[in-house]
Amino acid sequence: MGQIVLDHVTKVYPGGVMGIDDLSLDIADGEFMVLVGPSGCGKSTALRSIAGLEEITSGTISIGAHVVNDLPPKDRDIAMVFQNYALYPHMTVEQNLAFGLQQRRTPKDDIRRRVIEVAGLLGLEEYLKRKPAALSGGQRQRVAMGRAIVREPKAFLMDEPLSNLDAKLRVSMRASLSQLHERLGVTTVYVTHDQVEAMTLGQRVCVMRDGKLQQADSPQALFNAPVNLFVAGFMGSPAMNFATARLVRDDGAAVVFADHRLPVPDTLLAARPGLADYFDREVILGVRPSDFEDGDLADASWPRMGATADVTEALGSELHVLFRVDAPPVQHAALGDAIAVEGEEGALPLTAGKTMWTARVAARSMIASSHSVELAVDTSNLQFFDCDSGLSIGRPQALAA
Repeated sequence: MGQIVLDHVTKVYPGGVMGIDDLSLDIADGEFMVLVGPSGCGKSTALRSIAGLEEITSGTISIGAHVVNDLPPKDRDIAMVFQNYALYPHMTVEQNLAFGLQQRRTPKDDIRRRVIEVAGLLGLEEYLKRKPAALSGGQRQRVAMGRAIVREPKAFLMDEPLSNLDAKLRVSMRASLSQLHERLGVTTVYVTHDQVEAMTLGQRVCVMRDGKLQQADSPQALFNAPVNLFVAGFMGSPAMNFATARLVRDDGAAVVFADHRLPVPDTLLAARPGLADYFDREVILGVRPSDFEDGDLADASWPRMGATADVTEALGSELHVLFRVDAPPVQHAALGDAIAVEGEEGALPLTAGKTMWTARVAARSMIASSHSVELAVDTSNLQFFDCDSGLSIGRPQALAA
């Protein structure tokens, strides 16, 4: 069994620096769990604590139903894959794959069998006699993963293993990792700061901030139902658009911001208990770029927003339209962490207190820079957040937080 349980785990470094703050997380046997968040959020510290490379201050860590707090890394039956590959340069691929098994005094026949199996699994057969210097970055990373797989551990721990690869190779390696996990079914804990990587790889994703767990859920749930401003702003690319707005009831429920008014569907009100308590109050409105469409191409029932396209970015499969909203940028500590720390796209302040929003529309759209546009908005998944706490309004997890 490869179940991993962190029960109220805290790690405090010398000088009182908090690495992990009361983290509780249950990773099921065979699950692919991704830890994601900006630099310094505690994700790597959590991974290293599971591995035994960091001594925790309090709490318990269990692997396979056994508490491992006092076990050294070599006795925890886990295998790590690092960002820098950590291959022995003087050894061949075959020797690198076999080294860990040799240290455990595994019989030679078993070593040979496992090395051949793993080389076949990862497409490394023709490279077995090469040394790392003669391999590409992707081939080296496959060797690093092979060295972990060959040990047949209870769990794989991966610390940003793809960050040194170029963009195209990262996409290919993500697909390979997903296929490997399907075939092997081994519990995997994967650390990344790249939320796109997290969304495409994780069966569940644990979002962290300042050492604390923010939300652990499926990628789609994080995207559609974030529990707070931080998760909403961090997950999704381009980032969610935000504005300070007011909920009103005049000729039906609506949200008003800048010079725009968007109707709030009755189905949305019914699905978000507590949202009705915010009428005639300020809230923070969130709109995903993917909930926009070119008004000429969208469903006629969708409400429209008039705007001027300041910039258009053609990505082949879609078009990004950047336009100004006549409202100052939302000021909230959680939101600043989410969209500024990692340099993600987001609500960027312009002159005269305006904010830049992004709409993601169909590639066949004829919208051009500097032209007036009508953008249609799918209002069925508008997001609303409390201005003070930053918690999502009407989400069960947020209500319980």
